[in-house]
Amino acid sequence: MRYPFWVVLVFLPVAAVAQQWAMRGDDRVLSHAEVVALIERQTLVFYDDGESRFSVGGAYSYTYAGSGTAFGQYEIDPDGMVCIAYRNGFERCDRYVQNGARIVMLTQKGERFPLRPLTDD
Repeated sequence: MRYPFWVVLVFLPVAAVAQQWAMRGDDRVLSHAEVVALIERQTLVFYDDGESRFSVGGAYSYTYAGSGTAFGQYEIDPDGMVCIAYRNGFERCDRYVQNGARIVMLTQKGERFPLRPLTDD
């Protein structure tokens, strides 16, 4: 079956975006409500000791392990994707998935960053 040219143009970008996420068969994408509960007013810690802080009003900061902090603003899209606009002009969007008992941040570049479990310290 042949499709009109415009159908290919409409769905090609969607297919390209879907392929960028490093999804695995046992990943479950977190819903908008789950992402809000996970990140808003929270600090997420990664295994390299980097920390993402999601503050009130959309303020965001990422502190690199050992030194340096990058600041920006974040928004949570209706589908749960988190987009960050850094003060230096860099922008990126991430997805959060559950893989077994672990929460993993996926980048559009295909990177996977598992989060350290939250502790009650």
